[in-house]
Amino acid sequence: MPQKSIHFNISERKILLRVFDILSVLLMLFFVSNSLKFDYFTISKENWTWVFVLILYLSLFGSIFEIYDLQKSSAIEKIASGVVLTASTTVLFYLLTPIFTPFLPSNRLQIIFFYFSILLALFIWRLVYSTLVVSPRFFKKILIVGETSNIEAIIDAFKQADPNYKIVAFINCEENQDDTIKFKNIKEYKPDEIHEVLKQEGVSEIVIASYNSETITPDLYFQLIRLLESGFSIKEYTQVYENLTQRVPVQYVGKDFYKYFPFSRSNENKLYLFFHRLFDIVVSVLGIVVAILFLPIVLIGNAFGNRGKLFYTQERVGKNGKLFKIIKYRTMIKNAETKGAVWAKKGDTRITPFGKFLRHSRLDEMPQFINVLKGEMSFIGPRPERPFFVKQLSEMLPFYETRHIVKPGLTGWAQVMSRYGASVDDSLLKLQYDLYYIKHRSFLLDAIILMKTFSTVIYYRGQ
Repeated sequence: MPQKSIHFNISERKILLRVFDILSVLLMLFFVSNSLKFDYFTISKENWTWVFVLILYLSLFGSIFEIYDLQKSSAIEKIASGVVLTASTTVLFYLLTPIFTPFLPSNRLQIIFFYFSILLALFIWRLVYSTLVVSPRFFKKILIVGETSNIEAIIDAFKQADPNYKIVAFINCEENQDDTIKFKNIKEYKPDEIHEVLKQEGVSEIVIASYNSETITPDLYFQLIRLLESGFSIKEYTQVYENLTQRVPVQYVGKDFYKYFPFSRSNENKLYLFFHRLFDIVVSVLGIVVAILFLPIVLIGNAFGNRGKLFYTQERVGKNGKLFKIIKYRTMIKNAETKGAVWAKKGDTRITPFGKFLRHSRLDEMPQFINVLKGEMSFIGPRPERPFFVKQLSEMLPFYETRHIVKPGLTGWAQVMSRYGASVDDSLLKLQYDLYYIKHRSFLLDAIILMKTFSTVIYYRGQ
């Protein structure tokens, strides 16, 4: 079996980032407290709550400000602003937390020491990570075995999902091989050269990307079995695609679709559903209170920027295909769809000046807390779509109506992982994320969506 290169998987790198963020900060604070006249933060058995609260805030705000995004973390310049925001917010909340953190020092200079110790520790570790861990020596080198028809889509999907996951070679299983495949830095090999390519390229994983298993010749099939028996990693493309991109590749699912949809037990788990509904009620009540606080600003903005009705309702498709009226602040001009339903798009001229602000800040969604309280929607779930588009998309996209087996949500996995959908291609992407959520639905995934929703609002990513 060819010798494999060292590689950190996505989950391993995320854990690595979090663990060493914490360790570097605690080591820096320990060093500063023992080297300088700094006694605001000392690590001891008696002060374990101080350490716990600091770790909690660091992890929480690090997630919100996206310093654990692997694409951003690969370059220090991409992550710099997130590190500064994480350190600043962590210190601010830590200083303002009573009882569980130390009293504010009489010498305010110690607060400066505390802040810059955390900031410096994060920057030093992130510089080490971006220089060493994401260097080519730790790339995972992949051999693709399959047909040419989907190779370009595979390369693009893997490249966007994980910068350390490199396709270095390709074995073509097409019956007609008159033309060789020409992709930058990806060399084509013949099936009988599989052992040669594994050694030459330092491949550590083989991915089978074939629509038709019959295209894999008996000789290649037995070679793959021998490699598998020797412990070599061989995976099916849709499995790798889902793990890397965190979405279900419905466009590659065939007649054996049932293998790809072992939906989460949480969809029928009474305890999960009870707490999910309880969370919806609490959040919707709080959301309505916040919406009332913002109402004077919205009323003034609507009077000058929209000049018309404040609210509008629209029919949407809910759980099990049941229709309901969604409530939103109006963001478009009057009679925006005189010629029928059309997609909203970037730079849409129908959106009023104040409507743009409402959409970007997500304030236009706040009246939907009423829908959540009524039980027509959940706080987290696939976004509800209009019946006209549901009918249209169901005819074009496989498994589209599968989204309706759970309640639609005010926010969701597709909303925090992709941009606003304004075309069939965008809807396909969002469908992949929605199905991933339904398949892996859990308290943990809901918590991740909640944190990413804060990031979406903070970074003003609405449309």
